[in-house]
Amino acid sequence: MKNKKTLVLGASAKPEKYSFKAITLLVQKGHSVLAIGQNAGEVAGIKIQTKAIPLKNIDTISLYLNPIRQRDYYNYIVESKPKRVIFNPGTENPEFYQLLELNGIKAEVACTLVLLTTNQY
Repeated sequence: MKNKKTLVLGASAKPEKYSFKAITLLVQKGHSVLAIGQNAGEVAGIKIQTKAIPLKNIDTISLYLNPIRQRDYYNYIVESKPKRVIFNPGTENPEFYQLLELNGIKAEVACTLVLLTTNQY
């Protein structure tokens, strides 16, 4: 399996959060992980940044932000040119799907945890 460099946007250091579980599983499965969240912290050895960080060669952005909070990141995400953006349950945003597709980025409505667990990531 090839390493897919992934940014978890909306990351949390709280173990009950899905973003926490996703980071943990991504690391276990051997992917490079970057994380941005509201609060600094660490998950599975990955530091959570609180500001947008420069991104290079990013494969996937896994979103854990509601549609209103996503707006602040539209340009950031489009400019980082990921191959795809995964809209996890609760992050669905048709307005953003269109913007991504106009920029040649695949919008995938899915669950990162399910994709990883079923080897479809």
